[in-house]
Amino acid sequence: MIARLLGLAILPAALSAQWPTYKAANAPRLANGQVNFDAPAPKAADGHPDLSGVWDHGVVPGAAPPASNFDFARTHKSAGPRPFQDLTSLFPDGLPFRPWAAELRAKRLANNSKDHPDAHCLPINPIQLHSHPQARKIIQSPGLVLMLYEANDGIRQIFTDGRPLPTDDPDPWWYGYSIGYWEGDTLVVESTGFHDLGWIDEEGTPNSSALRLTERFRRVNYGTLEIEIAVNDPKTFTRPWSFQLDQKLMPDTELIEFVCAENNTSLKHLIGK
Repeated sequence: MIARLLGLAILPAALSAQWPTYKAANAPRLANGQVNFDAPAPKAADGHPDLSGVWDHGVVPGAAPPASNFDFARTHKSAGPRPFQDLTSLFPDGLPFRPWAAELRAKRLANNSKDHPDAHCLPINPIQLHSHPQARKIIQSPGLVLMLYEANDGIRQIFTDGRPLPTDDPDPWWYGYSIGYWEGDTLVVESTGFHDLGWIDEEGTPNSSALRLTERFRRVNYGTLEIEIAVNDPKTFTRPWSFQLDQKLMPDTELIEFVCAENNTSLKHLIGK
């Protein structure tokens, strides 16, 4: 529990020292001045949907988003799907673990998840970042989609310039190597080359270096981003599996600076069993 809430514990102090609200000049607005989230998705210069913006954490399609990050942590502990903490909660029959992966996950959970990379200021796996309670910002430019994560100041590059994924046994990366291409109005992102040290939820679901991640981003209107996440990791799971999360635009705001290792006094309080 301590490890799960560590990343949220320092938010109140940070919230009082961020950019003040600044209304984006090009945002579609209703007569009352509020952003029109149902307006059409904006287009980039090349005619594809522009995914740029600051986005809230992903929720299961059809679920009402919580009022705050802390409501997210509380409501997702007890009832309903809670992908940030437990990806298996999205699947009635659980995930198709191989025996070693199920054993490792159980061991991590029994140890209070104290070794989660997030608790030690290490990068967070992209699968978990899609539902992380801290926001993320997408910057779309020709040849590159940049994802800035408030969580641990993460930076992820998705190259859309036509290059292939590296195949010459590249050094493993926490975020993997990512390329993207468009299928109609959907940005398809393929990623490989992951560290086998990653956790893809708070309860210890592992991934191996064989992980191949495919994400499909679709901005259905101005305020909604649909993301389908497909996981193919034959060393960890007996078959591929996928799920979908929706993210909501956070207009007129910016990310908070997050320096995880600064005054990280909570670390010494993390205990296992």
